[in-house]
Parts: sequence; structure tokens; C-alpha cells
Amino acid sequence: MDTGKLLLGETRTVWATAVCFALGTAAGAVLLQGAPRPLTGTGSLSAPVAAVAGVISAAAFVVSTLQHRRGETDPMPRWQAWVSHAATVALTVVFAAVSALGVLLACVVLAVGLHGFEPSAFGGALIAGVAAAIGGRFAYTAGVGLRTRDLSALLFGFLTIGTLFAMATAADPHWWQRNFSQLGLGVGGWAFNGTLIVAGLLFATIGAYIGRDLHRLLGDAALSRIAVVVVLWAATGTALAVVGFVPLELNRPVHLTAAIGALVLFSAAALVTLFTLPGPPQALVIATIGLGILLIGAVVLHVPLRLYSAAGLEAIAVGLGVVWMTTLVRVLAVLTPDVSRPSARPTLRAF
Repeated sequence: MDTGKLLLGETRTVWATAVCFALGTAAGAVLLQGAPRPLTGTGSLSAPVAAVAGVISAAAFVVSTLQHRRGETDPMPRWQAWVSHAATVALTVVFAAVSALGVLLACVVLAVGLHGFEPSAFGGALIAGVAAAIGGRFAYTAGVGLRTRDLSALLFGFLTIGTLFAMATAADPHWWQRNFSQLGLGVGGWAFNGTLIVAGLLFATIGAYIGRDLHRLLGDAALSRIAVVVVLWAATGTALAVVGFVPLELNRPVHLTAAIGALVLFSAAALVTLFTLPGPPQALVIATIGLGILLIGAVVLHVPLRLYSAAGLEAIAVGLGVVWMTTLVRVLAVLTPDVSRPSARPTLRAF
């Protein structure tokens, strides 16, 4: 890409940021009229500002996608175009959730550092504008051309933001002595449960992008194997979403079954993806074996030795899973051509 196109892209991004700021400020002025509001708590500005930032971020992603990727699915058969459109819809929801939760977490942190700060309606409108500008710019940039490794980073960032916010608003301050499911209990449990639901949606979307990369790399001849990979990642995301939809206090057996199922399905998706790749790549094989050994060691330290709680084991397992996914998407980025590859198969039944 030449310098002129790069500069044009930066100019569009600046304009998009400015428009998001203006829209966010206007929406904030409408929603935050009246007396000054605190940053968090009952009657605070955090919820309206989060809603504004989420909606504008979602809109910015849609606009950017239409602007930069219009016509990308035209040469594709209907089933392949449908998968692409479904992934775009899912990502629109994800960007809204990331921006909204980011605002809520930021307000919690600022409320501690700015004790007693209650901005006026005008100040609240400006805060909404800034939040919308940041979230909108991030989403607009992503719409230019998302890659699988970008989604992996997005998943890690979203899980971090959502979990930290859930920790800050947890009903039980001693949740860490048991397990992460405790964060989903009580009135404030929606934060953790919602994070799991959206993360499940993002897992399924990452699976679709992994399938896209594998198809670009292997072609139609491997579509049956690629379909298994995509289904396993989607099943992993579904199980994770069920964990959020069914909190521990609502139905303990279903919650625990879904949680264990998510771990098993993730392991299956990882292994099938590994053996679908040509080679498979040495870096990914080493990472899989090494992280598998570390996970076994973590289980031994928890179950027989009881050196840490189940929450500690869960944190280690998630961390190792993120490291493995990071290795996978980096390997895919090296191997996969950065061009669309329409399938020659007219229907899924042709597999």
C-alpha cells in the first residue's frame, strides 16, 4: 500500500474519532441532564456513558466494515458469505460489550482516585464524548481488516476487563478462596456472567476466522476437516456461554457440566486445529506439549497439595490457554495468505 493510501486511511480514522466524540457528547448531554452525578453507584453516570460508548462503538465498526470491506463476500457461495456475515454481527456485539465494560471499569477506578467527584451535566457529556471517541476509534480501526490474531488479543483484553470489573463489584470479597464462579453470584453477578456469554460468542467467531485461515491455506480439499475445527470452536464458545447463562446459584449441575465441557471442548479444538495445519508447525507442537505439562503440574499442585484454591487453578488454565491461542494465531499469521479465497463448493452438502 502506498503512502497516499496510508495517509488517507489515517485521515478517515481521525474524522471517525471526531464524529464519535460529537455523537457521544450529544447523547451524553441528552441522557445526563439535571443535577451532577457521581461516577459510580445508584444514579451515577457510568451506566448511561457505557451505553453511549457501546452503541457508538458498534456503529463505528459497522460503518468501517461497510466502507472498507464492501463486496468482499460477493464472489463467495451463499454458505461462505453467511459465515462471514454472522462473524461480523458477532463482532459488532463484542465491540459494543468491550467499550461498555471498559467504561464501567474505568469509572470504578476513577471513583477511587477521584473520591467525591460529581461532574455537572456538561462535564458528564464530555466524558461520554471521550468514551465514545476512544471506543469508536478502536472499533473503526478494527473494521478496516481484522485478522485472527487481532481477535485473540481482543478476547484476552475483554476477559481481563470483564473479570476485573466483576472483581471490583463482587458480592463476596472472598470469592478468590473458592472459584471464579463465585463472581457470578448475587446482584452484581451479571458482570461476570455477561463477560462469559460475550466471550463465548467471541470464541465461536475466532473459530470461524481460524476456519477462514485454514481454507486460505489448504483450499476446498480440506473443507471437511476445517468444518470439524470450526464446529469444535463454536461448541467451546457455546459451552462457555452456557456457564454465563446458568450461574452456579441457578443450576449447579448444569453450570459445572458446561464449565468442564468448555475445557474439554477447548482441548479438543486445539488438538484438531493443530493436526489440521500442515506440518504441523514445530513452534505450535512445542507450545502444546510444554503448556500441557505445565497444566498437569498446576493440577497436581492444586488437587493433592492444595497450594492454591480452585480459582488459582482456573486462572492458570485460562492463562495457559491464552498463551497457546496466541502461539496458534501467530503461526497462522505467518502461514496464511492475506487475500480472500472464495470457495468453489456451492453448498455445504458438497463436503
